[in-house]
Amino acid sequence: MEFPQQQKPAGDGKIIYPPGVKEITDKISNDEVVKRLKMVVKTYMDMDQDSEEEKQQYLALALHLASEFFLRNPNKDVRLLVACCLADIFRIYAPEAPYTSHDKLKDIFLFITRQLKGLEDTKSPQFNRYFYLLENLAWVKSYNICFELEDCNEIFIQLFKTLFSVINNSHNQKVQMHMMDLMSSIIMEGDGVTQELLDTILINLIPAHKNLNKQAYDLAKTLLKRTVQTIETCIANFFNQVLVMGKSSVSDLSEHVFDLIQELFSIDPMLLTSVMPQLEFKLKSNDGEERLAVVRLLAKLFGAKDSELASQNRPLWQCFLGRFNDIHVPVRLECVKFASHCLMNHPDLARDLTEYLKVRSHDPEEAIRHDVIVTIINAGKKDLNLVNDQLLGFVRERTLDKRWRVRKEAMMGLAQLYKKYCLHHEAGKESAQKISWIKDKLLHIYYQNSIDDKLLVEKIFAQYMVPHSLDTEEKMKCLYYLYACLDTNAVKALNEMWKCQNMLRGLVKELLDLHKLPASEANNTAMFGKLMSIAKNLPDAGKAQDFMKKFNQVLGEDEKLRVQLEMLISPTCSCKQAEICVREITRKLTFPKQPTNPFLEMVKFLLERIAPVHIDSEAISALVKLLNKSIEGTADDDEEGVTPDTAIRSGLELLKVLSFTHPTAFHSAETYESLLQCLKMEDEKVAEAAIQIFRNTGQKIETELQQIRSTLIPILHQKAKRGTPHQAKQAVHCIHAIFNNKEVQLAQIFEPLSRSLNADVPEQLITPLVSLGHISMLAPDQFASPMKSIVANFIVKDLLMNDRSVGNKNGKLWTTDEEVSPEVLAKVQAIKLLVRWLLGMKNNQSKSANSTLRLLSAMLVSEGDLTEQKKISKSDMSRLRLAAGGAIMKLAQEPCYHDIITPEQFQLCGLVINDECYQVRQIFAQKLHLALVKLMLPLEYLAVFALCAKDPVKERRAHARQCLLKNISVRREYIKQNPLAQEKLVSLLPEYVVPYMIHLLAHDPDFTKPHEYEQLKDIKECLWFMLEVLMTKNENNSHAFLRKMVENIKQTKDAQCPEDAKANEKLYIVCDVALFVIANKSTACHLDSPKDPVLPSKFFIVQDKDFKNDKEYLLTEMRQMLLTGKPKPAPVLGAVNKPLTVPGRRIFTKTTTASDTASNTSTNSSPLSSSTINKNSNAATESSESRAQENNENPVIKNDEGKKEEPSQNATPDAETEASPVKRRGRPPKTAPAAPAGADKEGAAAPTGGGAGRGRKRAADPNSNPSVESLNIKMSKQQQQNDEGTKRQIDLQRWPFVDRENEKVRKEESAEETGRAIGKVALLLGSEGDTEIELQSSPEVVICGGKDRERYRQGDTKSKRRGIPSGRQGELNSGDEAGGLAVKRKPVKMKSRL
Repeated sequence: MEFPQQQKPAGDGKIIYPPGVKEITDKISNDEVVKRLKMVVKTYMDMDQDSEEEKQQYLALALHLASEFFLRNPNKDVRLLVACCLADIFRIYAPEAPYTSHDKLKDIFLFITRQLKGLEDTKSPQFNRYFYLLENLAWVKSYNICFELEDCNEIFIQLFKTLFSVINNSHNQKVQMHMMDLMSSIIMEGDGVTQELLDTILINLIPAHKNLNKQAYDLAKTLLKRTVQTIETCIANFFNQVLVMGKSSVSDLSEHVFDLIQELFSIDPMLLTSVMPQLEFKLKSNDGEERLAVVRLLAKLFGAKDSELASQNRPLWQCFLGRFNDIHVPVRLECVKFASHCLMNHPDLARDLTEYLKVRSHDPEEAIRHDVIVTIINAGKKDLNLVNDQLLGFVRERTLDKRWRVRKEAMMGLAQLYKKYCLHHEAGKESAQKISWIKDKLLHIYYQNSIDDKLLVEKIFAQYMVPHSLDTEEKMKCLYYLYACLDTNAVKALNEMWKCQNMLRGLVKELLDLHKLPASEANNTAMFGKLMSIAKNLPDAGKAQDFMKKFNQVLGEDEKLRVQLEMLISPTCSCKQAEICVREITRKLTFPKQPTNPFLEMVKFLLERIAPVHIDSEAISALVKLLNKSIEGTADDDEEGVTPDTAIRSGLELLKVLSFTHPTAFHSAETYESLLQCLKMEDEKVAEAAIQIFRNTGQKIETELQQIRSTLIPILHQKAKRGTPHQAKQAVHCIHAIFNNKEVQLAQIFEPLSRSLNADVPEQLITPLVSLGHISMLAPDQFASPMKSIVANFIVKDLLMNDRSVGNKNGKLWTTDEEVSPEVLAKVQAIKLLVRWLLGMKNNQSKSANSTLRLLSAMLVSEGDLTEQKKISKSDMSRLRLAAGGAIMKLAQEPCYHDIITPEQFQLCGLVINDECYQVRQIFAQKLHLALVKLMLPLEYLAVFALCAKDPVKERRAHARQCLLKNISVRREYIKQNPLAQEKLVSLLPEYVVPYMIHLLAHDPDFTKPHEYEQLKDIKECLWFMLEVLMTKNENNSHAFLRKMVENIKQTKDAQCPEDAKANEKLYIVCDVALFVIANKSTACHLDSPKDPVLPSKFFIVQDKDFKNDKEYLLTEMRQMLLTGKPKPAPVLGAVNKPLTVPGRRIFTKTTTASDTASNTSTNSSPLSSSTINKNSNAATESSESRAQENNENPVIKNDEGKKEEPSQNATPDAETEASPVKRRGRPPKTAPAAPAGADKEGAAAPTGGGAGRGRKRAADPNSNPSVESLNIKMSKQQQQNDEGTKRQIDLQRWPFVDRENEKVRKEESAEETGRAIGKVALLLGSEGDTEIELQSSPEVVICGGKDRERYRQGDTKSKRRGIPSGRQGELNSGDEAGGLAVKRKPVKMKSRL
């Protein structure tokens, strides 16, 4: 554009000055120049645009003021005045400027811009003139003239820089407004914003500049808001070049693009309308660090409080969510951290986040799983409504994480939520109800084996669930209602917690007692044993032992410390005294110069466990008062969410538990008066608990509380004679425990009861039998003889040997307690009375024990129908078999009776674990385990668990294996902790169970044809069931010891029938099978045995040295069959296309269906061949078949889609659906009906070996009927061959080492079918407890073949499926801690495409 020609001044170029102003030249002083310029400024200020005459008159002066003399004058006052004049000149002559030269205009505007720097000092005398200059320029928009200049951008950049640099907090709003007007007009009225000019604005948004000059940031922010429509395109162009085209050289701000985007978004999202799609592109970058930067940026944008970006830009939001599955760990971590802010600021996005957080809660990285918990808990602490039940479920699941840090965070987070919303009720009852499960879940963790978990639960209970800092009444009220609201397992855990703490207090007391004795070697040994026991109850057992030794040394040197510790564990120590003692002990052990003191931390752990921070005499009184209020109906039971009856019952149960751990705290008349009131209540449980409390705490009642004594005695007598069986038992024990004249009191009960026994009224017989049995056990010297005649004349002859009533012939094998006939209940109590009578005598001088054992054996042989009159029902027979088996097991716990139990009686007792009734097997196994784990039963009874390998129900086998693991662990630990146990290794060392197991299996009633494959396979399974657990580790060359032991057994004869050649042959065959299994499992078994095993003479007769049995009783063909399975001819296609199977645990259900495609797998499965898994590989089908026919207790039903439907907890047996129940074992065969010709061996109910009475009790198809059976019989040979042909024979020594990553599937197999098979396994293995079983701590994330596997490699970080054999041995563990059962895994069978 061409400027108009410069105007010519009037008077031939002569400069006319305003009146009174002399000529301004360089000849005069600066002061004079300033003086004259001020008058010129005033003149121009007074002029307006309409003064044409004056404009023409002073045109020459205007041109003169733009001369070099003024523009480059060194005096700043002169420059300021000139700038003001020039600004007015532009105003007066607008819209045309008197200056037409481009260079002159540029010089003028740069000159004016430089003068604007004077705005910085608001206290300057000249500030008003600077403000006037700014105002004038902004008002007139003088800088718009520069648009006509080619290099106007230089002027604008200088102006913007100047304004941003001078603005400060001393400027008022007008200054900021004029600056804004000046800059916004340049942006909005120009042709565009160059990158350099944009940089001068955006640089003020960078965090470093923002912190230096907040006012410049605010100015830039306001400017961008005002000019958003114009500048958005320029901003989009800038980010496009940097983000998409990668041209970082276009601007010095390229490295700050993400910071700028965040700031621009907070200013106005409209500024980034075109930029957001570019970020979506960047989210998919191959550079992990670049993705991380974008994720960090978007996390701030999406998570900002008022951000609507997620709803406005759904594609970007979905793309961002995809980064939760990024292969780069920091990216996933950043996404998880973002989720916390997002949940708190945008609750509406919780649904989108939930699924992604679920996946990340199973992330292989510990830090990510940890941060998922922190994210959810932080949101929940802010507002519980921000987190849904599913999110809380993720935290709940992580309480069972493999890593301690994650578990701790999850547990502490839940505890904080519980305290805030349930204890303090900060969000009302609805929120408290939402997380009411937390209290139960936290206490359930006490079942975990880790001592760290137990200690944390105790800490949480003391600080969050029942805070010890509360006053006594509030604390006890909290405990009272908490106990009433807990579920059964949580109550047991809490009771166990108090029991453990009390046990630890006892150990410390014993240690302090040893300090009072003179020093000796024996004393030091005993002290060391106590220290080791204490250290086991502290974290990090290795360090704990060292620190406890040091603590013991300090105790020996510091008497005051011992006094404080004695006071702390004293039964009379109050909670306040406990706090003082802990404080004093801690102070004595504190070393100021040490910043960290691990020794002190360990001692604190000990003190926290033994200090009575909740319970003392005052606390018990408060609990009793709460109980009285509940009884009177004046308590706040309903407000606390419990009924009065529940509060009373649970309150008594709580007091009963505390009476074991804190008996001294109950010694007060007030407490006992309240308990007497409870004894008079109608609730049976309440009265029973009250009696038990008296029993535990009433030792001083007779001497100190006569009034209580006189009231209590008649009540106890009444309960012993006419109360419930449990009340009668507790009443007799209470009398025996707290009264000095117990003999007189018991006689007053015994005599009338013994005279009133009447078998014709069994309903009134149960309580007297219970009382008489316990009296004879507690006072044998006084009542053993009178009881003998009662036992002989009434118990055996009149009660047990007579069936007066006819049972309910409903065909059920088990019924509820209420449905059992009174006569059978009386018989069960009679059996228990016999046992208690014998346990009281503890001798067999009168041979009563032999008679009793023969009676019990006869009851087992007769299947519970001792009279064999067929009057008794099947369910009642089951009760009596259970009672008889339990009685023999109870007698075996007494050494004098164990010695007279014959091998035959031991075998009959053991076979109860294979009973046809599921409940009998279940209860018997539990009783057996409890007695063994307490080391009360001899080692031989551990062998009984080997028979569980034949159990058709998976849960029972799993429970048996868990019991084996626990018992073996307990025995090994006992040997380590007790040096004297080395002398009793024969009765303690778990390996010594093998001779008993071999003898038991050799006399298995099923083992009738010792050379038949099916029976040998059963023997092999039973042997492996035990040996698998024993041979987990080869400690002290135990594998060679086992081999040597079995070889030695082959050099003996069966003591049970030494001259029976067939019996000895069966024994030797079992030995050969055992050697075969051991040799195939271990490569170290052929080494020299460290010791020569000792064999039990009761079961084996050692032969002369000349006797040598080196015969191989197991044929080579049979060995091969046991290794690889029984060969069957396969069709051509089946032989060519045999699919891959994974070796695993054999299935025990004896039916095979063609549709079975999935099963459980186990890394600890049998080493035997795939033929052992040749039955039914569908776990859901197995469960359905076994449990439905096992008395129909909680059957698992398959629906049409093949999915498993969970049973009802209260399911009852149904005889109609019970088809062919498990055959009971123990009775010699009476008849041997021939099996139907052509019957399928695996489907037949009758055992392979023959007789129906002592035969194997395999489970049959619950839906079996004649038509179905005939259908199975007529199954085509081709179909059977195809089914058998789909098994792959895998070498025993190679299968455990298959590498998961390199596992190959044959070309003939369908990848889709493979994925479906693994998917079914995933469905069957899923459970809450299984979260403890993780590969890289990432459970429940399924990875299939094909595309999914490729996606995993590319960054879709889903964890690998557990249960598939891996080259990394040891990562997959049995799921025993949370679920309580180690579920055997079964193999995946993959179908051939043909």
